[in-house]
Amino acid sequence: MNTSKFQAIINKTIDNKSIFGTVLTVVKGNDSWTGSAGNLTNEQPYFIASTTKLYITALILKLKADGKLMLDDKISKYLSSEIMHKLHVYKAVNYSDTLNISNLLAHTSGLPDYFEDKGADGKSLLQKLQEGHDQSWTFEQAVEMSKKMPPKFAPDTKGKAHYSDTNFQLLGKIIENVYGKTIAEVMNEIIFQPLALKQTYMYADAGDKTPAMMYFKNNPLDISKAMTSFGADGGIVSTSAETMVFLKAFFNGTFFPTTYLPELYKWNSVMFPLEYGVGIMKFQLPAIFTMFRKMPAFIGHSGLSGAFADYIPDKDVYLAGTVNQINNPGTSYKMLIQIVNSINSTPK
Repeated sequence: MNTSKFQAIINKTIDNKSIFGTVLTVVKGNDSWTGSAGNLTNEQPYFIASTTKLYITALILKLKADGKLMLDDKISKYLSSEIMHKLHVYKAVNYSDTLNISNLLAHTSGLPDYFEDKGADGKSLLQKLQEGHDQSWTFEQAVEMSKKMPPKFAPDTKGKAHYSDTNFQLLGKIIENVYGKTIAEVMNEIIFQPLALKQTYMYADAGDKTPAMMYFKNNPLDISKAMTSFGADGGIVSTSAETMVFLKAFFNGTFFPTTYLPELYKWNSVMFPLEYGVGIMKFQLPAIFTMFRKMPAFIGHSGLSGAFADYIPDKDVYLAGTVNQINNPGTSYKMLIQIVNSINSTPK
């Protein structure tokens, strides 16, 4: 791998206008490289945001492998009647009891997104946080926020998907109810400890200043209270190297049989050019955007913070890291495309 080119690319990403720090780990075969630039270091923990969803997918698939649930199980089997009450009412029809685990994983539930969809006041929770109104919320409050928003479509509507953090809040509660433990305890027991991840944890204390503060445009954004509330849909703190350990474990059969992987690759568009499968995300630019040069698929997950964890099957390359910018997280993929284009360069 042309690691000197990698470093040059991430150095160039830093413009001190929106991107102030980046860190990247690249693995291809037996070769591994980690580099950083700006105000981040190789060892700096950061918020991986929605990349957390890939960890939740791993837990759900492990439960499936252990025979403790099936993806077509109705979620009402695992959630209280209070949570299920009018959870999904679309055009005066109550679909709540038809929802299954796969609907949540694949964002085919039609449930609104408590975080990014607009509430009755015309603002989303995300907008309020970006404006500096840090706040915390409980799982129950997230569900109630969702219930006050109109669903997007009936569950399993062909060709429809709506990316919704509500889905993963519900998956987190299902995991907690099956194990009889908090999501943080389950993460520690099933993922963090077995993989010997020393700097990876569920963020729970707003006074914890260990993770790098995220940026919104050109300003640091302290949303510590909010970060304690995301949990299953975006609450993990990690480093690029430790995210890489998890990413390789996800695709290499540590948590569930690799025969499950093709079942996850049932793609629906959620926000161009991102597509969503069953608990997993794909980024792939059409050839017209890459001068008719086919761009390989990045499969894994990214986060609003600019964090990412992706596997590129065509090149057998793994990528993990962050650009730490909420306003334009797509910057990470601009950087990664350059990295991928340089993979076959020489010298090592």
